[in-house]
Amino acid sequence: MPLPSIALTASDHSRLNKLARVAAQQGDTDATFLLAEIDRANIVSDDAREVKSLVTMGSWVTFWTNWGIHRRTVQLVWPEDLTSDPAQVSVSSGLGTALVGLRAGDHMPYVIAEGMDVIRIENVNQF
Repeated sequence: MPLPSIALTASDHSRLNKLARVAAQQGDTDATFLLAEIDRANIVSDDAREVKSLVTMGSWVTFWTNWGIHRRTVQLVWPEDLTSDPAQVSVSSGLGTALVGLRAGDHMPYVIAEGMDVIRIENVNQF
């Protein structure tokens, strides 16, 4: 499965890059995935028109997967903002990394404990 093109806002890119590099130096395998996604992302200005359609930090995403998540809506958050709310997903997790930069209609493979899964983005909302 070819990877979908992704885009990051300039401000998210800078902060994600710092976050991923520190975590990777500490041996975090999810950080390696995040660094790879950062490296292949197109960078867009924070006020670009297409930002409204992208999964960015703070956006709400409705998705489903091949392995049992029928339909779920979550908010993508920074690790330090993560609470016990099950509707939040940290960008530093494998799921969060797989979501960042996608658009509605995109399919993205990512690694889970059982092997490989595929996320399918249904909707993206910026609030």
